[in-house]
Amino acid sequence: MKRILFPTDFSEVATNAFVHALEFAKIVQGELILLHTFELPVFDNQFFPENYAVIYDSLELSQFTMFKEEIPKLRAIAEERNLDEIKISHRLMDGDLLFNIKRSIKEDKIDFVVMGTSGATGWESFFLGTNTGSAIAKIDVPMLCVPVDAKFKQVETIGFTTRFRPKDKKALKTVLDIAKKTKAKVKCLYVKTSDSDVSEDTIEKWETEFMQEPIEFFVTNSDEVKETILDFILYKEIDVLTMLTYKRGFFEGLFKPSFTKKMATNFDIPILAIHID
Repeated sequence: MKRILFPTDFSEVATNAFVHALEFAKIVQGELILLHTFELPVFDNQFFPENYAVIYDSLELSQFTMFKEEIPKLRAIAEERNLDEIKISHRLMDGDLLFNIKRSIKEDKIDFVVMGTSGATGWESFFLGTNTGSAIAKIDVPMLCVPVDAKFKQVETIGFTTRFRPKDKKALKTVLDIAKKTKAKVKCLYVKTSDSDVSEDTIEKWETEFMQEPIEFFVTNSDEVKETILDFILYKEIDVLTMLTYKRGFFEGLFKPSFTKKMATNFDIPILAIHID
């Protein structure tokens, strides 16, 4: 059974993403691990010698109380969507969000991460910040990023961007596996720029190798990569866009903030980010 990590701060952004997490768990026949993290403020015990521990205990208790109160609301959402049979477990952790996500991925043997994103919350810095953006590229499990306005709908078409590198095939096979479970089609886009080093022979070999799969390949000649991808999403009616992250930062290159915000605003579709070593 696949294990899906769902970090949440119980905001509107996270609640919307929770619906996607539930439906994704249904597709891959997985279970959810809900993660809520919080950072305790730093106090100087020289100024609080007597109640130093009491302050921390009180803050931790308030986080636990909120956690306990919010969980039934999420379970109610699962029941409303007839998905209450999906196993849900919980983790409440103190410390940095990214650190705890990576820790949970390792300790809980996570296969996927589903997480909401929006400029309306402080989590924007998690996705768009220079340091965390670079670090998240090191997460070696696929992450589904869900914009706050991306309401769940049946996934019929999954977009996949590629540079026809050999390592891209593993990611494509992961996407095809998901597509088959939901009876969706995969539309694979390669934006061929003027300095492209991909030969026609390589493209033909890919098409032959995946001939029996529910996939179509599209090669577009253009030096306007970002704009071409945006057009592809619109005109090919893409429901989920898969983008590969390499050794560079998560939102560097094609993932620059201006591009990502524009995509979320104009199309409101989830992005499945898959890291390639």
